[in-house]
Formats: sequence, C-alpha cells, structure tokens
Amino acid sequence: MTPRGQPSRPVPVTPSGKPRDPRPDPGEAARTWATQLEAERPGLISFVLDRLAETAGRPVWERRLDPTSELVLTILSQNSADTNAEAAFGALRTAYPSGPPPDGASADPRPFAGWGGRGLPDLPPPDWTAVEAAPIPELTDVIRPGGLANQKAPRIQTALRALLANGGGYSLDFLTSMPPLEARGWLSAIPGIGKKTASVVLLFSFGTPLMPVDRHVHRVSERIGLIPPKANADDAHDYYLALLQPDQMYETHVSLIGHGRRTCHAQRPDCEHCPVAPRCRHFDPKAE
Repeated sequence: MTPRGQPSRPVPVTPSGKPRDPRPDPGEAARTWATQLEAERPGLISFVLDRLAETAGRPVWERRLDPTSELVLTILSQNSADTNAEAAFGALRTAYPSGPPPDGASADPRPFAGWGGRGLPDLPPPDWTAVEAAPIPELTDVIRPGGLANQKAPRIQTALRALLANGGGYSLDFLTSMPPLEARGWLSAIPGIGKKTASVVLLFSFGTPLMPVDRHVHRVSERIGLIPPKANADDAHDYYLALLQPDQMYETHVSLIGHGRRTCHAQRPDCEHCPVAPRCRHFDPKAE
C-alpha cells in the first residue's frame, strides 16, 4: 500500500517483462547538467533537503484530494492565489453538489502540503457531469472568485471532456499504468494544461515521480544554483528529473515551495535567516 492507505500503483514493465526504471528519462542536456553539478558541488541536493527539513520538517506524501478534484483545483490556481482557487472550488461544490456531506463531516479546512491557502474541508467533490454540462456563462460566474474565470471555465470543461472521451468516466486512474512522462504528456495535450499542472496532479494524486516547478520553486532553484542560470521553469521540470531520485521529488517540491514562501521571497529574500545560505549562489556567488 502507498501512504495513507492509497492503493498501490502497478509497476510499469518493459516489453521483456522486467520492471521499468521508475525515473523518467530527462534528456541529454539535463543528464549532463546533473553530472556537472554533482562534480562541482557534490551533495548539494542532500544538503538543501536536510537543511530545509531541520527548519520545517521532512514532508511525507499523502493524497490531498481525489485526482479529478486535484486537476480542477490546480487549473483554478493557475496565475491566481491559492486562497482564491479555494474559494472558486468551494463555489463549485455549492453550485454543483454531488451529494450531501457525510454525517459528522467537518466544514473546517484541512491544510494541504505544498499549498499556499488554508486548505479545503473533506467534503464530496462537485458533480462533474453537471460541471461539464453547465453553460459557460454560468460556470464562469460560479468560479469568478478564483480569477481569470473566462479562461478557466472552458479549460475545466475541456479537461473533463477529455477524461470522459477516454472511456473511464471522469477518473484519472488510467494514468497510473503509464510511464511518468507518458502520463504527463497525456495531460499536457489538453489545452490549458502544461507541465506544471500535469506534474502537480500526478505527483499529489498518485505519487508519480515528477517534479512540478512553479514560480517559487523556480526562483529558489535558480538562486541556489540547482538549475542552470538561464533555465526557464518549463525546462526546469526536466532538469529535476535528472537531479533527483524518484523518492526525492515530492519532498523537494514541497520543501522548496515552502522555503520560497517563508524565506526566499521574490523581493527582499531573508538571507540572514536562510538555512541553505552557506551553499546558495545568490547569497555567495562562489558558494560550493
């Protein structure tokens, strides 16, 4: 069993029947960078993770929401504050209820790892059939608290229709039988879903070894020197596939995003209290 009692995922196999290496192939440029980084700055990844764990604890994977809710919440969070995405998702639950809350269910929000808002209560998901069938103007009004509703309403419906067309209802469980990059590619083929959104959904829903890179993770990574100086956030997803072991991806994502929110701010980073400052190239350009 995976953490918190989630069903175990099938182990991908090669055509010969041997287990497939669960780490995706990141490409030659990323492999070259990972080799160079370890040669010039040995142990940097372990140092960063250990120092951040001393400050904020070492995160352990757990599922935040059912996978379809994770997908829709992640779309709602695109270019919006997580608190606004929470409000929009709560509005979806209210406008399109799938059923009454279970007896004794709490309306208090449950905090999510790697999330910048308060979290969401453990309540039933929206009725996805109703969400998918809603008139666009209606759905846009419902999710307006999340921001950019005119863009996100059609994206949500397009994603739900892609799942439905796959033949398994609105479930994403079929993605667990794919190699990680194939699963990411399937989701990324849906308009409005890029590497970051796809990686978030797969990592938090199934523990798939992918490394989501948002603005916080990208900023921290660039300052420390974990990725090449000119690597953009999209490219950084694949650099991390070469840098990390599969069981490090969840911890790295959650730890770096938390560090970016707490300490390594976009403006005026608190370098004086930064636990990784001794090896950060932003603090010391010659740091090893």
